Amino acid sequence: MTSHYPSSFLKMLRNRIPIDKIIVQVLNMSLKPNCHRLRFCCPKCYGFHTATSSKTNLARCFDCKKNFNPIDLVMAVAGYSFVEAVEYLKNEVNRTQ
Repeated sequence: MTSHYPSSFLKMLRNRIPIDKIIVQVLNMSLKPNCHRLRFCCPKCYGFHTATSSKTNLARCFDCKKNFNPIDLVMAVAGYSFVEAVEYLKNEVNRTQ
């Protein structure tokens, strides 16, 4: 496992897997039913005042004011280091190709 990744690779990894898929299918996070937006349990403050943006591929908690990209979210939910989260998402991208 390498500890250095090219910025182009990290950018691809952050944008390749939709954040909604990370939340629902990959991490199987707790969800709050809402007919208009995906509301997930924030891994930092455990609130549901959250939303995702397909345009930026980010998730946000409005209570603790934390933004999560896919790598951040895997780190927060799974307790992985940066390198472990990158490897996890790299395997997810390879699995879905």
